[in-house]
Amino acid sequence: MTPLPEASTAVRAEFTAWLDRFSAFVRDVDYTSARPLFHPEVLAFGTHRDVIEGVDQWMAAQWDNVWPKTDGFCFDLDQTRVLVADDGRMATIIAPWNSIGFHEDGTKFDRPGRATMVFHRVEGHWLCVHSHMSLNRGVPQASFGSRPVKGS
Repeated sequence: MTPLPEASTAVRAEFTAWLDRFSAFVRDVDYTSARPLFHPEVLAFGTHRDVIEGVDQWMAAQWDNVWPKTDGFCFDLDQTRVLVADDGRMATIIAPWNSIGFHEDGTKFDRPGRATMVFHRVEGHWLCVHSHMSLNRGVPQASFGSRPVKGS
């Protein structure tokens, strides 16, 4: 059987850097900086919505329900898998992540989840064209943090 098309060390490093950048933007609730990482017509879905088309709709339906209400978002890079198409133009990331949620009384809880993200190589850089981020089973879906959003 043919093995999975794992990324080279160099390409994997590009994606782990991308994930680190994105994680920092989520932690900072910085929509303005995160926006260019995604195709304007990105197809996304997650805990709060089914398929959403477009980064603006995704921000309103998903980011607004998560980023300001959680903290400490990061991907588990050691467990992340990066697969790249033979022609080097498409890639998929499969990555577990964690964050901190807040109960209504302000107490914290672990908020682990997983992501599948699909990328297309455009003019020498990777642009996310699909994202599916969801919580692990049994994790409370609502979080009640309240942090300010930077830009839109």
